[in-house]
Amino acid sequence: MKKYLSYAYVIFGAACWGFIGLFNRMLGDLGVTVWNRVTIRNFLSLVLMTVVFALVRRSVFRIRLRHLPIFAGAGLLSVLCLAVAYFNCQMYCSLAVAGILLYLAPSFVVLMSALLWKTPLTRRKITALLLSLLGCGLVSGLAGGDLSISLTGLLLGIASGFCYATYTIFAHYGLAHYDSYTMIYWTFFFSGLGSLVFLDLPALLPALSQPQGILGSAGLVIVATVLPYLFYTKGLEGVESGKASIIANVEPVVAALVGIAFFREVLDLWVLAGIGCVLAGVILLAKEDS
Repeated sequence: MKKYLSYAYVIFGAACWGFIGLFNRMLGDLGVTVWNRVTIRNFLSLVLMTVVFALVRRSVFRIRLRHLPIFAGAGLLSVLCLAVAYFNCQMYCSLAVAGILLYLAPSFVVLMSALLWKTPLTRRKITALLLSLLGCGLVSGLAGGDLSISLTGLLLGIASGFCYATYTIFAHYGLAHYDSYTMIYWTFFFSGLGSLVFLDLPALLPALSQPQGILGSAGLVIVATVLPYLFYTKGLEGVESGKASIIANVEPVVAALVGIAFFREVLDLWVLAGIGCVLAGVILLAKEDS
């Protein structure tokens, strides 16, 4: 039961990440720049976690100084650099291409896990990985879309996928010494403070004075950042890193459904096929330990 609960944590966390596009669009419609959105996501998440943990779990504030590089790497590379690379990638190429490149992450994780920890590349795992990659491509519009990309967009997209993958790697080392809540708090300690270099407060304040700006910021911080990182990191306590990264490919499935529900995007046969491939990969991995 504990094993399946860990899978549920990973799936739920990835599903929450699927809502990031909804809240990003809400803020973008108000003229909030990419850089201010990066700051909102990271710094306000840090503020919220600090308040919550100060009230209910003060033990997260106690760590050993020798472990700071783990949290600094996760915060600055895995969270902050991911946001910068991914948000800017969307400015150089289509959202479909950006999504496909971001979900190179499971490939990076599986390969790095095999390299760092000698995790076996089983036939089932490789099959699940291929199914998930195919599903991500179909959901993102690879089959029916008109995809074009610049070299800058390509490099930013690959960088976003790599940064996304490194969180699973850093979390593997962090969770060897601390619980999931400590891992996530100190990750955002570094990403939140680091994001302040991008803050343009005079440009941000008018948007935050409007109901849509408040709702968009709250959703981006709570639904699309704090909750998914908490659940995903909790899931990593019981799910192998490579598997968790592949299972997290449910995110583009949820993102596609959010687009349909809120932005009247079309659910065509390619999207349905992609959803089926991603879910098949998740089920295949879940059965490997059964």
